[in-house]
Amino acid sequence: MHEQLLAKTFVELADNLVADFDLIDFLRLLTDRCVGLLGAGAAGVLLADREGALRVMAASDERVRLLELFQLQNDQGPCLTCFRTGAPVTVPDLDKEVTRWPRFTALAQQSGFRSVQALPMRLRDEVVGALNLFRADPGSFDPSAIPVAQAMADVATISLLQHRTSQRSTALNEQLQTALTSRILIEQAKGKLAERQGVDMEQAFSTLRGYAGAHNRRLSDLARAFIDGSEPLKGLGG
Repeated sequence: MHEQLLAKTFVELADNLVADFDLIDFLRLLTDRCVGLLGAGAAGVLLADREGALRVMAASDERVRLLELFQLQNDQGPCLTCFRTGAPVTVPDLDKEVTRWPRFTALAQQSGFRSVQALPMRLRDEVVGALNLFRADPGSFDPSAIPVAQAMADVATISLLQHRTSQRSTALNEQLQTALTSRILIEQAKGKLAERQGVDMEQAFSTLRGYAGAHNRRLSDLARAFIDGSEPLKGLGG
């Protein structure tokens, strides 16, 4: 495990008081670092909205985003169980969970995943979501990685709740709703760019994210500009 990158990650996850704090970027950082540091093949984050319904807020790749959506639509899967119980759910081999989650298991395996580790995003009795790790091979995750992943989930949760406190006029649920709106914009922009450039959704997202980073733009702002054509975006065909 890369100690310097791990330390930097905890600092970044705790740094929520900056003026341009963006929830989507924050959660995407969490999923990316889980993949880069913990040996997960992919990662996703589910958060509860103002009505308490779970939403897909971040995913390290398109397969996971669709798999997380499938869990919500079919009301089954380890990530939902984790959120509802507030306890980790460990699935070393999805072959053994066909009876428990038949639809989820079939799609997960079709998507190339054979094991799952779901971790609650909670502070004491308040559960705000779940951090979900996926691997292509069956077997348990590295025992030393799981406490680190849970610590990252805990820091992210504390950071989210502290941000709510620091912005007393705006409840966390309202911020999650704003983030959900941003997520919808990004998905629309992905679809439009994928069609325009003749690429798949994952490539389209990588292009948008790379453009945003290269031009120091928030991803949601870039997505909005690309969709409504309000400004020229050289390289994106906007």
